[in-house]
Amino acid sequence: MISQKLHAAVNAQINAELWSAYLYLAMSLDAESKGYKGFANWFYIQFQEEQAHARIFMNYLNSRDAKVELLPIEEVPSTWDSVLEMYKHTLNHEKKVTSLINNLAAIAREDNDFASINRLTWFIDEQVEEEESARDMIAALEAVDGNKYGLYMLDKEQAARTYVAPSPLAAE
Repeated sequence: MISQKLHAAVNAQINAELWSAYLYLAMSLDAESKGYKGFANWFYIQFQEEQAHARIFMNYLNSRDAKVELLPIEEVPSTWDSVLEMYKHTLNHEKKVTSLINNLAAIAREDNDFASINRLTWFIDEQVEEEESARDMIAALEAVDGNKYGLYMLDKEQAARTYVAPSPLAAE
């Protein structure tokens, strides 16, 4: 059985994951409106991944006989000055998500809820990848600083990114 405290925190995390999805959809649309179809693709895949993360948490609560409570999704920003600004926002956002996931793990640890700790370990590892990916894109964008051809090539490179269902969902 999952504690009420962890149950409430996971429901809040579902909302945070859906908010994240909405944020990345906004970034995708903004990038596309600026002519960056490759970066738009990168952010659209982030949108899909965040939806999948929310679904993993929903499935987990359902498996623990705990009701999923969907909360309203607050407004997200809709425009950024540059692609670099989008990725800096992404990194800061992912750091916040990491702290939320770490908080869930701390609650699970306090509860001696080993099943939840096991599920959250996947998310902890995922957050390491999310932050690294954003840092790598920031470094690449800063390396081409003002070079339109370099930006063009990075945009083309991101167009090749494809969505892969996360392992907790791939087994379904």
